[in-house]
Amino acid sequence: MQFVLASQSPARLALLRSAGLDPAVFVSGVDEDAVAAALTDPSPSELVAALAAAKAEAVVDKVAAVHPDAVIVACDSMLNIGGRMVGKPADPDTARQRWAAMAGTSGELLTGHAVVRLDGGTRAKESSGWESTTVRFGTPSEHEIDAYVASGEPLHVAGGFTIDGRGGWFVEGLTGGHTSVIGISLPLTRRLLAEVGVGVVDLWERPAS
Repeated sequence: MQFVLASQSPARLALLRSAGLDPAVFVSGVDEDAVAAALTDPSPSELVAALAAAKAEAVVDKVAAVHPDAVIVACDSMLNIGGRMVGKPADPDTARQRWAAMAGTSGELLTGHAVVRLDGGTRAKESSGWESTTVRFGTPSEHEIDAYVASGEPLHVAGGFTIDGRGGWFVEGLTGGHTSVIGISLPLTRRLLAEVGVGVVDLWERPAS
């Protein structure tokens, strides 16, 4: 069975590879703003779960045509900071302003997960869930914020920060799952895979004999 990652995130792909998988990547191309706009006053968890489900749904037909026996995993992350849900900063100025506001505070990083199992090209089972992790931000100087924004990294990640890249210098600690903050919770994904009848160890790459 082929493991399919419905995401173009290099961090998610690298994490899954380091955890023993060899995912096929199918990029959903979902208009996240349109999906969010179609929801009526969603809670933070409902929002990320709906976005993840939309991403999985967007690639089902494409995956089925290439990998009829597959399990598709899609994720979406957003940061709840000061009661406002934010995704990737739209531009450097937004990233700079966001970091100035986050410095010295805490935020809640929510990641929604959606899993679809295909058997013989037909949708067989589905599962979904979400995870929340509290992130405690440090207090970088203006020079450090400017340098971080200039690196381009915060423009490509939910909340405008990472823990596995340059942003890790400015994160003081986490309460919750660290892999969820990278973009995909390995423990939650394992549980969701089990719900659709897939054992994660059966997907591991086998060492060459």
